[in-house]
Amino acid sequence: MLQISGGGFGALAADHFLFGQGVAQEPRPTDLNGGLHHPAKVRRVIQLFMNGGASPMDTFDYKPELERLNGQMLGPKEKPEGFTAPAGAVMKSPFTFAQYGETGRWVSSVFPHQAKIIDEPAFLMAMASKTNVHGPASYMMNTGFMLPGFPCFGAWISYGLGSLSDNLPTFVVLPDPRGLPYNQKGNFSAAFLPAKHQGTLVDAGANPPIPDLFPEAKYGFAMGESDQKTVAALRAINQRHAAERSDDSRLEARLASAELAAKMQLTAPEAFDLSRESQETQSAYGLDKAETQDFGRRCLLARRLIERGTRFVQVWSGPQGAANNWDNHGNIQTELPPIAMNVDQPTAALLTDLKQRGLLEDTLLIWTTEFGRTPFAQGSLGRDHNRGTFVTWLAGAGIKSGSTYGRSDDLGYETAEGKTWCYDLHATILHLMGIDHQKLTFRTSGVDRRLTDVHGHVVHDILA
Repeated sequence: MLQISGGGFGALAADHFLFGQGVAQEPRPTDLNGGLHHPAKVRRVIQLFMNGGASPMDTFDYKPELERLNGQMLGPKEKPEGFTAPAGAVMKSPFTFAQYGETGRWVSSVFPHQAKIIDEPAFLMAMASKTNVHGPASYMMNTGFMLPGFPCFGAWISYGLGSLSDNLPTFVVLPDPRGLPYNQKGNFSAAFLPAKHQGTLVDAGANPPIPDLFPEAKYGFAMGESDQKTVAALRAINQRHAAERSDDSRLEARLASAELAAKMQLTAPEAFDLSRESQETQSAYGLDKAETQDFGRRCLLARRLIERGTRFVQVWSGPQGAANNWDNHGNIQTELPPIAMNVDQPTAALLTDLKQRGLLEDTLLIWTTEFGRTPFAQGSLGRDHNRGTFVTWLAGAGIKSGSTYGRSDDLGYETAEGKTWCYDLHATILHLMGIDHQKLTFRTSGVDRRLTDVHGHVVHDILA
C-alpha cells in the first residue's frame, strides 16, 4: 500500500510541476511545540564546520603545562594510526591567551572577536573521535559513522521534522568556494533516506548562487506550444517511470526539486540579495574586508535563509587538502592565524546578529570540527591529527550560556572527564528540536537505523 501511495504522490508531484498548478500547503506548526516526541526549543540550526581539525590548545583550550614542558619528548614512541609523522617534542602554543567575559574563559589571540561574545556559548571541552584520519572523522561528525553510506545530520533533521517553508530548501550547504571538504558530497548525503532530504549545495560566491532558476532568452524556440508538448511527454514518461519503480525515491526527489526551483524563482533572488542588508550589517560580518568577505557572506546568507524558513544551514570553512584549511601540519604559527581570521569576525557577528533580531530564541548555532591536534610538534612547528580531544561550542535556544562540560588532560592530548562523542552532540541537538534520538529511525536492509547508532546521551549540563 505504501509503495502504491509513494508512486501516487510522485505522479501528483509531476502534475503540479509539469502543469504549473499551485501546491496546497500542508499545515505546519509555527510554535515551538512542533517536536516529534516532546516540546521543542529549537526550530532551526546553523552549523559552522571548521574543516581539517581546529587546534584546541591554540584556540579555546588553554594549556599552561605546554609552556612548562615545552621541548620535552613526552609523546607516544610509535606513530599512532592516522598520524602523518612520529610525535615530536611538546610544543607550547605560539599564541597568547587571556580571560574574557564574566565567565573568565580563556581565549587565544587568534579569536579577538569571538572573545567579545564568549559568555554566550556553552562549551564541550572534551569532544573525541574514533579516528585520526580526516575522511572517517568527518563522516563520523556528520553522519555518526566512519564509513560512507549513512545519512548526514541535516538529512535526518529534514526527514524527522520536514520543511518550514515551501519556497526554500529545508537543508542548505554553503561550502568553501575553494573546494568541497573531505568526503566531498558524502558529508551532505541522504544515503538510504528518501533522496529529497539530501543537502542543497549553494555556491554563495557565484552569480547567480543557484544556476538555471530562470531560462535563457536564446532558447526562445523551446517556448509556447513546443514547451507544452515537451512537458506533456515528460509527464507521461515520469508517471510510467514512477509506477514501475515505486520503491525508488529519486524521481520523486527530482520532481520535488524542480517544484522547489520553480517556487524559488520568486523567493531566492530576494533571499540571496545581500545588498538589501544595511551597510552597517555588511561591515559587521566583514564583507568590506578581503580576509573575511567570503565567510562573512555565507554567514549572513545563513541568517537570511533561516529567517525565511530554511531549517538547517551548514557553513564550511576550508576545502580538503594541505592548504587554506585547519589542517596545520607545517607551521601552526603561520597557518592558523589566516584561517582563524577568515571566520572570527563573521562568527561573532552572526551570533550577535541572531541575538539582536530575536532569532536565538528558537535557533541553535554550532561551531565544531572533526578532531583536534597534537600537543606535540610535527616537524618543528606544526601539529598532527589528534582524535583524543577537541572543542565544540553551541549557542542559542535551550543552551545554558557560559556553561562548560568536560575537560581535557593537562597537555590537551586526551579527554580527562566528561568525554563527549558525536553521538552525544547529535542526541543533544535532536533533544532540543523535540526529538528523542532513540526513536528517530529508518528501516533499511532489515535494520532500524538511527543517527546515533546504538550510542548517545543528552548532555543536560549545558542545557538551560
